[in-house]
Amino acid sequence: MRSTRRTLSTALALAGVLAAVPALAQTPPKVALVMKSLANEFFLTMEEGAKAHQKANAKQYQLLANGIKDETDAAAQIRIVEQMVAQKVDALVIAPADSKALVPAVKAAADKGVLIVNIDNRLDAAALKEKGLSVPFVGPDNRAGAKLVGDALAKTLKAGDKVGIIEGVSTTFNAQQRTLGYQDAMKAAGITVVGVQSGQWEIDKGNQVASSMLREHPDLKALLAGNDSMALGAVAAVKAAGKTGKVAVVGYDNISAIKPMLQDGRVLATADQFAAKQAVFGIETALKALAAKTPQSAMPAEIKTDVVLVTKDSK
Repeated sequence: MRSTRRTLSTALALAGVLAAVPALAQTPPKVALVMKSLANEFFLTMEEGAKAHQKANAKQYQLLANGIKDETDAAAQIRIVEQMVAQKVDALVIAPADSKALVPAVKAAADKGVLIVNIDNRLDAAALKEKGLSVPFVGPDNRAGAKLVGDALAKTLKAGDKVGIIEGVSTTFNAQQRTLGYQDAMKAAGITVVGVQSGQWEIDKGNQVASSMLREHPDLKALLAGNDSMALGAVAAVKAAGKTGKVAVVGYDNISAIKPMLQDGRVLATADQFAAKQAVFGIETALKALAAKTPQSAMPAEIKTDVVLVTKDSK
């Protein structure tokens, strides 16, 4: 009788363990989305898009979304990456604040088995190669997008006109690529770029740079901003200089704050790279790799996303 009870007890215990196994197996993976400054509407839109996607796919994954306060605070972003690793996330989808500075933190995460996907701003290829790390980039061609905007501006100017470029954070790949795209367009049209200065992606800094350029070059015809936040600052600088309608402004990102300015002409053009979709593409890339057990080294090098020109006449 005692033996029968022991056998029954063992069987019940084993059944309990087996019942728990499917529950453990069904725990959805944790995906960390680490963005740049959430003071920038572009990244708020990105975060909202990611959260909406997770809500619609709650059984497929858990989402931990984080961002920094200051566009240039790479140290804070590195701390967030380390926190996400400590929380045992399965994948990290990151829009790095600095293309080089984040590479060691990303490498440390990968070494602990975290799958890495890069969005928005490309991690530095040489720095990744030095660490022996391959990371897929999911995002648009920033140079091509900026050239679309620059070409639209060039149609309103003439050869020999002078323009200034307000660049994002100069150590970021996407800032560099957008500047190159603007320069491509200006060179093709014979327009003179009198200077390139960093507005660090921010409204106030963009305003300061624009004001300085307008003072130094009274005959300036346009300001090309690397994002819409800096374009907002440039619009304010143009107004303060009494040159609204005389100095054109273009941006990049198509945030909602820029839309009324497109309509009334204070901003001539911008580019839409679909912030909400970009995060989702990155998350879906990570989820597919996790489901297929694809190792980091076997992931595709690049997955292109769309970027389009937006003007007053865009639908």
